[in-house]
Amino acid sequence: MDTRPTKLDLPDDHTLMILDDDGAFRTRLGRALTARGFVVSAVGSVREALDISRLNPPAFAVLDMRLDDGNGLDVVEDLHRRRPDCRVIMLTGYGNIATAVSAVKAGAVDYLAKPADADDVVKALLALPGAVPEPPENPMSADRVRWEHIQRVYELCNHNVSETARRLNMHRRTLQRILAKRAPH
Repeated sequence: MDTRPTKLDLPDDHTLMILDDDGAFRTRLGRALTARGFVVSAVGSVREALDISRLNPPAFAVLDMRLDDGNGLDVVEDLHRRRPDCRVIMLTGYGNIATAVSAVKAGAVDYLAKPADADDVVKALLALPGAVPEPPENPMSADRVRWEHIQRVYELCNHNVSETARRLNMHRRTLQRILAKRAPH
């Protein structure tokens, strides 16, 4: 059985920008999407992404939410100003799901948890407008969703454990134990 990715039936303009500050992940995803037929520009900063948007806005984009020099939301807005038909997928790390929903409202077509699988990225990029995408092969567990929510509230409370515990109606020590653990899978 051949497990290599096959070239897809892509639109005429199949340019794609990947914005992620994790170099290894960016490279792996770029190679996987190139193998599927996309013409990939992979960048690691908001500044580089905005330069690409200004010079030659792509038909597709896969953007990380948080980067060292800014936010992927700025790139979504710039891409849609320059190329309204650009299909953008946002990638989220821990604690970013609420912000990813904001990105969808700003024009992204979907959001995926990192590390995203190349096949899930392609499905989201090529889904017809209004179509309900298939569920991911490896969705987040209920424990992970709970952890993401706690991280988000903790972040919104400026990393104040007492305030986070109060808002979550949770004992402070219980919250401290949860925050000390690694993220569940």
